[in-house]
Amino acid sequence: MSVKTVALIAHDACKDKMVEWVGKHRQVLGGMSIVATGTTGGRIADAHPDLSVSPLKSGPLGGDQQIGAMIADGRLEGLVFFVDPLSPMPHDVDVKALTRLAIVYDLPMACSPSTADAVLHYLAAD
Repeated sequence: MSVKTVALIAHDACKDKMVEWVGKHRQVLGGMSIVATGTTGGRIADAHPDLSVSPLKSGPLGGDQQIGAMIADGRLEGLVFFVDPLSPMPHDVDVKALTRLAIVYDLPMACSPSTADAVLHYLAAD
């Protein structure tokens, strides 16, 4: 059984929620390879130094595209993207592109803690 890779992204207003979610699922995520956009990855690594997190660029500076390329190349088994639907998103096109790629490549994607729980449960059971 190969190690699964999951990508984690969170908008600014959701970064605390992502760090908390990761802490709740630290044991399961510890057996996976984690990639995350810049600030999100840094926050996760600081809060959970026992996890191995590979940080990419910040989302608006290319991190979203890096994750998109990983989706297209088949290098991810799941994507957790905590989206803040109440804040303006200057890089909304990047969000839409990631969502589109996840659908095209049939990648399990979660945009809230409850759906992230379901995706992680699915990935851990597979």
